[in-house]
Amino acid sequence: DRRQPVHSPDAPAAIGIYSQAVRSHGAIYLSGQTPLDPATGELVPGGIEAQIHQVFRNLQAVAAAAGRSLD
Repeated sequence: DRRQPVHSPDAPAAIGIYSQAVRSHGAIYLSGQTPLDPATGELVPGGIEAQIHQVFRNLQAVAAAAGRSLD
């Protein structure tokens, strides 16, 4: 089973030489996320709670691009 990179336009683009996620042997390995708004590339305002929610929205977008969810 080959490793396949996963990309979602609904999450911030990977900066550097890594992927948002990798599919391998039936599993999805998600990279860490930052609380950036993918539409603007800016840190979301509103403090830590808003930023945590954004991180999980980003992770959900990448999981969905892999055909999965965070459930």
